[in-house]
Amino acid sequence: MSKRALSVSREENFPEWYQAVVRDGDMAETSPVRGCMIIKPWGWGVWERVQAELDQRIKDTGHENCYFPLFIPMSFIAKEAEHVEGFAKEMAVVTHHRLKNDGGRLVVDPESKLEEPLIVRPTSETIIGDAFQRWVKSYRDLPLLVNQWANVVRWEMRTRLFLRTAEFLWQEGHTAHADRDDAMAETLKMLEVYREFAENVLAMPVIAGEKPANERFPGADNTYSIEAMMQDGKALQAGTSHYLGTHFSRAQNIQYQSAEGKLEYCHTTSWGVSTRLIGGVIMTHGDDDGLRVPPRVAPRQIVIVPMLRDKPEDASLIDYCAGLEQGLKAAGIRTLVDLKPIKSAEKRWAWVRRGAPVIMEIGGRDAAAGNVTFMRRDHLRDGDKVVSKTMSRDEFVAGAAELLDDIQAILFAEAKARLDGNIITGITTFDGLEAYFGSGEADDEAGAFKGWAKVAWSRPEGAELEAIDERLKALKLTIRNAPLAQDPVDGPCLFTGASAKEFVLIARAY
Repeated sequence: MSKRALSVSREENFPEWYQAVVRDGDMAETSPVRGCMIIKPWGWGVWERVQAELDQRIKDTGHENCYFPLFIPMSFIAKEAEHVEGFAKEMAVVTHHRLKNDGGRLVVDPESKLEEPLIVRPTSETIIGDAFQRWVKSYRDLPLLVNQWANVVRWEMRTRLFLRTAEFLWQEGHTAHADRDDAMAETLKMLEVYREFAENVLAMPVIAGEKPANERFPGADNTYSIEAMMQDGKALQAGTSHYLGTHFSRAQNIQYQSAEGKLEYCHTTSWGVSTRLIGGVIMTHGDDDGLRVPPRVAPRQIVIVPMLRDKPEDASLIDYCAGLEQGLKAAGIRTLVDLKPIKSAEKRWAWVRRGAPVIMEIGGRDAAAGNVTFMRRDHLRDGDKVVSKTMSRDEFVAGAAELLDDIQAILFAEAKARLDGNIITGITTFDGLEAYFGSGEADDEAGAFKGWAKVAWSRPEGAELEAIDERLKALKLTIRNAPLAQDPVDGPCLFTGASAKEFVLIARAY
């Protein structure tokens, strides 16, 4: 096997491969603050594309952007008992507002203690609920539909860049409605927005469904998710949408006067996706040469690398590449001519690792003949051989948009085949589940690929569900969701033996 652009392969060690893609693809790096990350320009460019595409969809469904404070009074959090319990161990707390010099050392000034501690935003239901109770007076104010792009902090102990960090970026939508039906329609509408975005923009196939009771967002009546299958077989929760009932409106006194003149509590929702989507893109599409970025979120869709030789004729080659870039940009394609003073082969492989969809190497002969030579990042190799293609410049420019669409479609098709082909059925006992996944003791850090299991389920709750959850945790498994698109189910629940109501997906997960 020929040498690949990364020092480790997916098969050798998937977690190390992931870290290599993030590092060598110039996506991000760890920061001096434990558990936090520095997102580098290429990684940030992907996030900007995610924001642009998703933000338009959010606005197209009637929502308006706003912003709420990073700090939340502890008393706001304490109003919602379930919410506190769900996030208490992850909350960062601000207790003082000033430092002082003590013998040449900076220390916390004990006289600067805050009257009330502040929580660094883990999510914004409580502080947005406080605003909603002022903004909503009448049924005429409903539905109230807002969204914010923000950072949040959840003090994670085990972190991994993009997938789980103490601080991460996201959007969080929050809405208030007159009744359950309208709020539930909103919850499912935004779930569908996420599904369409994941599949059509990120080329990441997902399964949309409802979480079991033990996996619900703290304080929610219903939680729905989109779940994506990574190349190691693990599931990634790529987005969630929650119907919160009247829990938060009662805690925050969000009431409206109905058309009949009665005071009613609003039904609220929240929903969000985060920078972990970038981790999902890496683990869905990356290969042993690095990242493969779907064209619709690639900061640069086509990168032109002139093969400069430090000779006078370089000037005409640069002019040729500049004209090529101008033609591609005129066609609406995000294009870059890389003129860094680095050997062209090094630049080519740097862009391979970053995953630019199309990488062009233009030499003097190409320019003289009016041609271009390029590589598709989705089909970089034929076996061990790196593949390139040469065609006329005009032909390439005319077909560039179609080429990018083809790359986008192929990335999705590859991932969809993996998802559809690795959901196993027919397991009817817990012993069968354990036989398939293994004990979980020597967890799958570099282990064999395991897909997902689709099993019959009776929707148990309470103590019965807790006992099931403990059995699954012993195998390092979780119930991902009950797909909205259900096959007919007939027979007993794998866990309880009671009559099954639906199928659920079980997997190891990030």
